[in-house]
Amino acid sequence: SKMVSPLKRQDSRLKKAKSPKSPKLGRTRSSRRLRRKSSVGSDSKATSSSLEGTAQFAGVDLEEDDSDVSQLLQLLPLIESYFIVKAPKSADDIEKDKFREFREFTHTHSRILNIFCQKKPLLMQRSLKSLLWHPKKILNFNNKHQHFLHEIQKQRAATGNIGSFRIMVRRKRLFEDSYHQLKQLSDDEMKSPLSVKFHGEAGVDAGGLTREWFLLLSRAIFDPNYCLFKAAANNNNVFQPSKASHWNPDHLLLFKFVGRFVGKAIYDGQLLDAYFTRSFYKHMLGVKPTISDVESIDPDYYKSLRWMLENSIEDVLDLEFIREGEEFGVKRVTELKENGKNIKVTDENKTEYVSLMAERMLTDDIKKQIDAFLEGFREIIDTKLLSIFNEQELELLICGLPDIDYNDLKANTEYKGFSPSSEVISWFWQIVEDMTQEEKALLVQFVTGTSKVPIQGFKQLQGMNGIQRFQIHKAQGEDRLPTAHTCFNQLDLPSYTSLKSMRKNLLLAIREGSEGFSFR
Repeated sequence: SKMVSPLKRQDSRLKKAKSPKSPKLGRTRSSRRLRRKSSVGSDSKATSSSLEGTAQFAGVDLEEDDSDVSQLLQLLPLIESYFIVKAPKSADDIEKDKFREFREFTHTHSRILNIFCQKKPLLMQRSLKSLLWHPKKILNFNNKHQHFLHEIQKQRAATGNIGSFRIMVRRKRLFEDSYHQLKQLSDDEMKSPLSVKFHGEAGVDAGGLTREWFLLLSRAIFDPNYCLFKAAANNNNVFQPSKASHWNPDHLLLFKFVGRFVGKAIYDGQLLDAYFTRSFYKHMLGVKPTISDVESIDPDYYKSLRWMLENSIEDVLDLEFIREGEEFGVKRVTELKENGKNIKVTDENKTEYVSLMAERMLTDDIKKQIDAFLEGFREIIDTKLLSIFNEQELELLICGLPDIDYNDLKANTEYKGFSPSSEVISWFWQIVEDMTQEEKALLVQFVTGTSKVPIQGFKQLQGMNGIQRFQIHKAQGEDRLPTAHTCFNQLDLPSYTSLKSMRKNLLLAIREGSEGFSFR
């Protein structure tokens, strides 16, 4: 049959592989066992049971043990057979109800699937490519980054040799010089190799000057003199387009330039010192921001919105579907919906009010700026290619994985409800110490809202009211995920009953529970 041939080829490769750590795994016997197990690929529950049974036979712990990759790879034919039968054929299909079992199966076994993709990246181009479309983004950042680089390389090869371009800029006029020279280039020219010459300097660019240019320009775009961006309310190192940018008459042209620049950096694999709000990353991905994203723009108003949803507002608040604001001393009133000034906010319609208010703050107020940025950005980067990332991973793609000092973070953490010697805290730090670089970055991102670490270390970590150290507060509910308050750099950690339970829930929270607070 069509299914047998690729599996036979896979088994033949496995027979040739040596497994010095497991001499008891007879290759012929295990291959026959795998082929028998592979026959259940049409049923998710049966395949899960088969996968666990085969893993037990091979001496593999699916949850804990990935030290012997040769043993794990013996499970690959079973997985591939399942994907041949059950996987969707396109990204548009994966969220359909008929693929619900497939989504659940791949989510349950995401850990081992990531190991397969890490060891055999071409699987993401072939039999396991549907993992890239999973709505829960179950592939880790390193695997998705590897796939992204492969796709960019394919684009470069398809474009062919289009030459290179060189710019000459003055350090004191870096932004202006860069803008005027890059705006003249076509999209294809922007994708060609770049070299940089700093005016009046003898340095020859062998890559170092280009890296310096990307770094310096990524800081210059936030210069308040250009009125393009404003700092987030809870972190002066994180930025979002300013709704007052129109005071610069060229602001939309400059936003398009910044979009092209950020796109060029991603395309060339250059890292920037440019951290944006979560909602702005979502706009880059074509994802609608959520109510929780208001926190980074206006933390106090976010608390008010949360209170509204969690409490009755009858006879307490007198509101209409309007928004009142002030800009440079001029008061403005805008309706959130048609005839909004004549519609009262009640317990029945308050969810709609909060949603419309969040949309106005995060999107409508800066829509022209967002559209101009995205126009330039999408000239360089295909947003379909970016769609495999979530907003946290997009920050890592743009800014790189930070070097997080475990000892510095631990030394500058404060506790409430726990003591440094609490068993739960000991487990927490044991888990953090064992984390990969990517997982540590996601943890810091989850708790603080950004992966950026202060130059002076975690003792200078900024919060809503100035320096605010990393905090761990005791939370109720052993069966709940950890949550975060990014304005206060605060992690709410339940008192889990085992190290294994804490590891599972903490890793799940930082990878999939990245919204922190949410409205339920």
